[in-house]
Amino acid sequence: MPEADAYTVVIERIKREGIRWLELQTTDLVGYLRSVYVSARGVTVDQLKRGFGKLDGSSVKGFKPIHDSDLVLLPDPETYAKIPWSPEVARLICDIYDRGKSFIRDPRAVARRVEEYLASEGYLALVGPEPEFFFFDDVELSVGHGEQVYRVYSAEAPWSGVLDSYSRIKESYQKQGSLDHVLDIRLELARVLEENFGLRVVFHHHEAATAGQLEAGLEALPPLRVADAIQTLKYAARAVARMNDMIAVFLPKPLYGDNGSGLHLHLSLYTRDGTNLFYDPNDEYAELSQLGRYFIGGLMEHGRALSALVSPTVNSYRRLVPGFEAPVYLTWSRGNRSTAIRVPFYEKGDVHKRVEYRPPDMTCNPYLAVAAVVLAGLDGIKRRIDPGDPVDEDVYRMPEWKLRQLGIKRLPRSLEEALDELESDCEFLKPAFPSELLEAYIEAKRLEARTLQQYPSPAEVHYYIDL
Repeated sequence: MPEADAYTVVIERIKREGIRWLELQTTDLVGYLRSVYVSARGVTVDQLKRGFGKLDGSSVKGFKPIHDSDLVLLPDPETYAKIPWSPEVARLICDIYDRGKSFIRDPRAVARRVEEYLASEGYLALVGPEPEFFFFDDVELSVGHGEQVYRVYSAEAPWSGVLDSYSRIKESYQKQGSLDHVLDIRLELARVLEENFGLRVVFHHHEAATAGQLEAGLEALPPLRVADAIQTLKYAARAVARMNDMIAVFLPKPLYGDNGSGLHLHLSLYTRDGTNLFYDPNDEYAELSQLGRYFIGGLMEHGRALSALVSPTVNSYRRLVPGFEAPVYLTWSRGNRSTAIRVPFYEKGDVHKRVEYRPPDMTCNPYLAVAAVVLAGLDGIKRRIDPGDPVDEDVYRMPEWKLRQLGIKRLPRSLEEALDELESDCEFLKPAFPSELLEAYIEAKRLEARTLQQYPSPAEVHYYIDL
C-alpha cells in the first residue's frame, strides 16, 4: 500500500489542476487497456485508499462469472497524470482487488510479484523497452461473411504516388527529418510522454519499413513501471494520432513484404547497492559476466514457451520469419541482430551492461510479458543454464543442416504451437503467475487462434481461387 502522503498529493493536484474526472485504467488478461471515469468532486484520501467498486468482472473476458462479478479498482497514486487532450481529466492506473485481496487474475499484480521475488533474491531488474509501431494516415477495414478488406493509406508509402515523402520498402531506417513523414507526430508524442506522463524518451527515429514506421526508446525502469510505461505509450500514441488525423497501429506485421514491428526489451540486473551484475570487464568477448550468461541460458531454455506471452497474436508469427530483421532462432551473440538475444557492444567499459531480448511485440500484455522474460532469466541463473557458444554469423543465411548440427532451436511458427509450449513449460513462472491466471490466459488465446483460423484472407483467395 502506498504512503498516505502520496494520496494527499493526488488530492492536492486534483484541486489545483481543476480536475473534474478521474480516468481509472486497468489492463485485462490479453492486454487491452480499459477505462472508467469517476467524478473527482469530493474524492478524499480515504476513498483513494479504499478504491472504487466500478469493475464488472463478468464483462471482461477471463475475469469473473456473472454471479460473482464485483471488483474494486485501487488507484496507484504514482501513476497520476493530467491528460493534455482532456484538461479536466486525470488518469490513474489501478490494481484490481477482490473482497479486500489482490485479484488473482490481475496482470498488474503479476508484475508486482516479480519485483517482490527479485527483492527476495537480492536483485533489482531494470528493463528498457524499444517499441516499434506505425503511424498510418488511415486504414480501411471490413470483415464479414462475404468480404475481407484491409487497405493502408500513407502519404510516404510507395503505393501512394506522393513523391515529396516517398519511402521505399525496407529502406527508411533513420530517414532524415526533412523527408520524414512522421517526424512531427513523433516529436509531439515524445513531448506528451515526458511533460504529461513523466516518461523519458531516450531516442526516437524512423524505422526501416515504409508507411510511417517508427522506433522509440524509453528509459529503463523496474518491471511494474516499465509495463505501465508501455501501456501509457500506446494510450498516448493513439490519442496523439487521432488529433493529427492519423492512426497508431501496433500490429507486428501490418504490411506484406516489409519489416514488422517489435518490442525489444533491454534487461539488466543490479544488486541493492547499484552494482551491475551483468558487467565483467575481464570477459574478452562481450564484457558479460557468467551470471549474465546464465540469464541468457534461461531465455533460451524457455524461449519457445515465452513466445505465447511475448508474441501472443496470430499476427505475431507473420513477423517472426527470416529476412525481415525479426528473430527466428533461439541463439545469442554480441551485436548480432539476426539472433533472438543480443548483447549490445558499442564500446568497452560500458558499466550499464545489458541483454536485449528481441522476440516480443507490442500486442503483448506488458505486465505478463516483462514478468515472464525476467523469470525465465532468473531461472537460468538459479539452474546455472549455460547458453552455449554465441553465434557470430547471419543466422538467417545458415543452411538447415548447420542449424541442426549446432542444435539451434526455432521459435514457434504459430500461436497454437506457442501455447502448447507454454502449457508444457510453465514451472519457471510459478513465483509470480498463479496457475488460475495462466490457465485463463491460455484458454482465451486458444479461442482467439481458433476463431481467426476460420477467416480466409484475400491472399489465400489470390493463391488458390483457380486451383
